[in-house]
Amino acid sequence: MSVDLTKLEQHLASRSYVEGYTPSQADVTVFKAISAAPAAATNPHVARWYNHIKSYTVEHASLPGSSTAGEAFIGGASAAPAAATEEEEEIDLFGSDDEEDDAEAERIKAERVAAYNAKKANKPKTIAKSVVTMDVKPWDDETDMVALEKAVRSIEQDGLVWGASKLVAIGYGIKKLQITLVVEDEKVSTDELQEKIAEFDDYVQSTDIAAMQKL
Repeated sequence: MSVDLTKLEQHLASRSYVEGYTPSQADVTVFKAISAAPAAATNPHVARWYNHIKSYTVEHASLPGSSTAGEAFIGGASAAPAAATEEEEEIDLFGSDDEEDDAEAERIKAERVAAYNAKKANKPKTIAKSVVTMDVKPWDDETDMVALEKAVRSIEQDGLVWGASKLVAIGYGIKKLQITLVVEDEKVSTDELQEKIAEFDDYVQSTDIAAMQKL
């Protein structure tokens, strides 16, 4: 059986999967029915979907759901209803189960969406952090660097952790404090932190961010 690529292309133009919001057996069914990778030039959405589902190859057998939704895109899958007898069609006019089937499909879809949202909500949120190397320059060679570092480390804030430090010579007998710190990006602004350090103007001439790297 072949896949109706035109129908599938239209379907995937506004969707990521054949059914639902995660890969399922419906995707696997259609994927396996496609004999070769679709051309991106003629069916860009199908090509994108095909490559994505292909990346799940080792998990195909364990993906959830059923193949029912996928069968609608495979040639011959809808032939049986078309070949129904007039008597069967007449019976459908008086006692169709379509509405019940639609209601059941909507219920299953709603359950899957709810399960997906619950799983997403329960997933631990990744806390973005950065490692920062800051240079703190004194006024001159007579500045008490021990007192300067003590003042800098006196700044305490949620999401801020001070690390190692060292004195680095910058010329004329003057040394700057180079200190490492880890910050939670959502809680600590390096600009505001530099402003706080600048308030120790008895010791601090200026500050610079020498390096910054995401953890």
